[in-house]
Amino acid sequence: MTSSSDRSPVVDVQSSKTYEIRTYGCQMNVHDSERLSGLLEDAGYVRAPEGADGDADVVVFNTCAVRENADNRLYGNLGRLAPRKASRPGMQIAVGGCLAQKDRDTIVKRAPWVDVVFGTHNIGKLPVLLERARVQEEAQVEIAESLEAFPSTLPTRRESAYAAWVSISVGCNNTCTFCIVPALRGKEKDRRTGDILAEIDALVGEGVSEITLLGQNVNAYGSDIGDREAFSKLLRACGNVEGLERVRFTSPHPRDFTDDVIAAMAETPNVMPQLHMPLQSGSDTVLKAMRRSYRQERYLGIIEKVRAAIPHAAITTDIIVGFPGETEEDFEETLHVVREARFTQAFTFQYSKRPGTPAATMENQIPKEVVQARYERLVALQEEISWEENKKQVGRTLELMVAEGEGRKDGATHRLSGRAADNRLVHFTKPDEEVRPGDMVTVEVTYAAPHHLLAEGPALAVRRTRAGDAWEKRNAAEVVEQPGVMLGLPRIGVPEPLPVAAGGCGCD
Repeated sequence: MTSSSDRSPVVDVQSSKTYEIRTYGCQMNVHDSERLSGLLEDAGYVRAPEGADGDADVVVFNTCAVRENADNRLYGNLGRLAPRKASRPGMQIAVGGCLAQKDRDTIVKRAPWVDVVFGTHNIGKLPVLLERARVQEEAQVEIAESLEAFPSTLPTRRESAYAAWVSISVGCNNTCTFCIVPALRGKEKDRRTGDILAEIDALVGEGVSEITLLGQNVNAYGSDIGDREAFSKLLRACGNVEGLERVRFTSPHPRDFTDDVIAAMAETPNVMPQLHMPLQSGSDTVLKAMRRSYRQERYLGIIEKVRAAIPHAAITTDIIVGFPGETEEDFEETLHVVREARFTQAFTFQYSKRPGTPAATMENQIPKEVVQARYERLVALQEEISWEENKKQVGRTLELMVAEGEGRKDGATHRLSGRAADNRLVHFTKPDEEVRPGDMVTVEVTYAAPHHLLAEGPALAVRRTRAGDAWEKRNAAEVVEQPGVMLGLPRIGVPEPLPVAAGGCGCD
């Protein structure tokens, strides 16, 4: 595996072509974009300066087919780039990701100035397709029907020096009626455990101290290799990696959340007390219509077991409001689960039709005004619970991993930001001594808001880490070479918090 920390530019920066990647959707797309960056840099491209906004030789859109109006957003952005491309000879535009997998030739028909269209299964072909489009002077559309190479075998350009995604599987075997992802990502395919651990060892060797295990249905890991306890074994194996301080995973499915996973979480010190467990609906009737293979009692039973084994666990979720046929009684069942589970945060979505999904043609589609009213009630309830749960943190002493640029007001308040073990965002008073992203700071929480905590007193302890060293080394190198441009949504590195009304694909 290659990373930016150990790969030098192959050509002179001043004469290199520049690239920009715009990423939409879930963590899988974010991780794929790290691979696309690595592929382009291996091919001799360099990142466009931050804020380039399309002023690059190659602009890549890594798309999502799940979010509402995803296609309109793509074509709007492509339209804005058309005059820029016309005035810039040699500029190329590529479209990949789930929407590309879904729409294929439609993209070139609607936006004939696009040079390359590639799918979720063949991201490794991007440099070749760009060169072919340049030589042949015509659009290249290549959509593979099955995975050509597991993404983690490709070069990568990670966005964080101290935290990293590690993909353990791709694809999904579920058939949720609201989700098109399995049709676009394919059936689940698992990596060999030895390959996963080898990647983690290599990352830790580069200075990474936090990893997030990533899969469309991460805790189903093992179904492809015939071991139902493979995921819990993997968590325990991560506990034996020297220098690895924090392990997280996203996103699990309640169907596959077994007692051995809970035990592994509780008994493995570097597995963090955090769980993102998609609910989608609290109504058994709606869950059945969604083809979700659990019911309210099963879901709440998992939450109870997790809290018994890990009392300070922060639990977050995904919820869809207004699924076809949802009655007021069904919605009240969702509110009941929210009150019982007391989620720290929630991704909340208003249901909208996704072409190609069974739910799009179901009867009893809910009127927009009804969905909006229910959504607002759910958000208000979750905000209240989030605030109450955060208030319980006041007075606690927490060790934070210092984050890079997560607090929008940090510059004005002279604070820094970090993530607690349970992934809560904490803004804290800047210590007298220098701290870097990846370093660890111990603080006492003095104030709580619904989506963050404050530690207004002096830091109780500062621990400089190898991860901080790695950040410092990379930052110095990028100043010498060329500043980077962020990939888009969401931010990479220590994973973003799970705010209300935002988030990933919501299909898990």
